[in-house]
Amino acid sequence: MRGFTNAVYRNLFIKHFKGVDAAISPFISTLSCKQIRDSHLKDVLPNNNSALPLVPQIISNDAAGFIQLSKRCYDLGYDTVNWNLGCPFSMVARKKRGSGLLPHPEMIGAFLDRVVPSIPNRLSIKTRIGRKTAQEIFDLIPVFNRYPLHEVVIHPRTGIQLYSGTPDQETFGQSLALLQHPVVYNGDIFDLPTFQKLSEMYPAVNRWMLGRGVLANPFLPAMIVSGNDDMPDKTLTFRRFHDELFAAYQVALSGQGHLVDRMKGYWQYFSRSFHGGRRLFKKMKKLKTADRYVAVVDQFFQEGPVWRSTIRSF
Repeated sequence: MRGFTNAVYRNLFIKHFKGVDAAISPFISTLSCKQIRDSHLKDVLPNNNSALPLVPQIISNDAAGFIQLSKRCYDLGYDTVNWNLGCPFSMVARKKRGSGLLPHPEMIGAFLDRVVPSIPNRLSIKTRIGRKTAQEIFDLIPVFNRYPLHEVVIHPRTGIQLYSGTPDQETFGQSLALLQHPVVYNGDIFDLPTFQKLSEMYPAVNRWMLGRGVLANPFLPAMIVSGNDDMPDKTLTFRRFHDELFAAYQVALSGQGHLVDRMKGYWQYFSRSFHGGRRLFKKMKKLKTADRYVAVVDQFFQEGPVWRSTIRSF
């Protein structure tokens, strides 16, 4: 997730929590230039990503730029790249990038015609079921099936839904039956019972992507792998992770404002895993200094917060 699951977060996550096999990076945009500098690829440079296997994600409607960036990623050691066709935000979509390309299967086909034979990497796609309607996916599936894709990740919402409403399980099931590639399910997996229900619904799916659910509850991947919630000292483990994350951003970010804003962004998710978390997050919204932030967090943990067993909604 852009702005959250960067290399700083990923490296500390895998140090404290288990269950994640690999990560897809927040998307990288293509560039119209002859040489791609390391500063543009900072988040996916191998030296910054030694702890967890990573797939660079690229957002683009420019085949030449995609080819150039994919080859650069291959030179860095990445044998797979992911094409983002799912970003729902209008500032991206109106440029016909992310989910903004989904109403245009002919453009997607022309893009893949150029890209697939020209890159040394395997190609996966992350998509939604459409930009405006769920029917768009059924015009896209024959296009996807023409190419040797590594996998297709489907979030069963339309782009204009953003994250509102509920995932369209009927459309996902129909898409799963029609696609000739390994399919990854993504969307609203917030707790173990939800995952177990989806796993029963889709026995053919053995690849699952977590986003907001793992930000809110970093123990969730291990719970899914083990099939239970038998994990002691969650609050203590989380506190250690939080403190290291805060310390890492103290080094990585310039200025108290950027540091506090970054941590407040995480707490919009973290707070959902604690009873009383909403009250904490409301208090945090007013914070402006690092000292005050630390004091509020210290007080919260000193009061012995209780970890929620499930997250009802976002």
